[in-house]
Amino acid sequence: MSQKIGIVGSGLIGRSWAMLFAASEFSVAIYDVIHENVDTALVDIQAQLNNLESKGLLRGKINVKQQFALISKANTLEECLQNAIHVQECVFEDLELKKKVFRELDSIASDDIVLCSSTSCILPSLFQVDLKHRAQAIVGHPVNPPYFIPLVEVIPNKHTDPEIVKRTRALFTTIGQKPVVIKKEINGFVGNRIQFAILSETYRLIEDDVISVEDVDTVMADGFGLRWAFMGPWETAHLNATGMKEYFEKYRKSMSSVCHDFGPVPTFEGKGADIMVKEMHKRIPVEDLPERRKWRDERLIALSQLKKKLDH
Repeated sequence: MSQKIGIVGSGLIGRSWAMLFAASEFSVAIYDVIHENVDTALVDIQAQLNNLESKGLLRGKINVKQQFALISKANTLEECLQNAIHVQECVFEDLELKKKVFRELDSIASDDIVLCSSTSCILPSLFQVDLKHRAQAIVGHPVNPPYFIPLVEVIPNKHTDPEIVKRTRALFTTIGQKPVVIKKEINGFVGNRIQFAILSETYRLIEDDVISVEDVDTVMADGFGLRWAFMGPWETAHLNATGMKEYFEKYRKSMSSVCHDFGPVPTFEGKGADIMVKEMHKRIPVEDLPERRKWRDERLIALSQLKKKLDH
């Protein structure tokens, strides 16, 4: 019998987690406070799996029918957690809601289940602090869409048992994700801090009429993004010189000078926001977003497959 995973929240992130765990042959129980939402989610999950299989992009070693059979609806939170080794919370990004859900999870959790949140920016100590099972609580923040992008940030709260950190990282690795452990809590975690730094500087450049929105995207997609798909910024620097030591010797003054030239943190409203809204809505109208997301996902899968092929 396969090990069981509980999913709390049946939105897009919850659905992706369910698909990921089922692909690795875990049984999955999905619970939502609005029971009808799970029915809708199951229909969508089956459609997504069928589409992936038709294109040869399905993850895992078992077929769609076998994967979908592993995913079921839980009518109560108790049913969702019963016999589960791990529960993945995927409710809205609202602190009070997270607190409420984790209090409920805590009240029925066993002493060995992992209580994991998918939160993208709320510090775990803000909603995992006053729990009987706080040592079993942790954050596993995926990158959207999780089925196609394997990175997961694992963030313990101040009281999380180190063994829970190891278990969580091992579980995410087992299902084919790429977990990284954030050693201590920090606002925005790590992925968003890096992402926001890029958005912040490009926002200033656009607002100051240095470059267009489209050309910024070209800089990333057809420039740095190509090598960052295979290596991080520090390995890139290491390879761009005779090692990291020479890189700092050659470029540290220029790097420091440019960084000191950065402007204040933008508020992301006003002139710059108006420019970006106008350009992006012209390039990709709102009604075209579903098709463009499909385009994105297919390329993410293809890139992921290429990386796996090159790494083996």
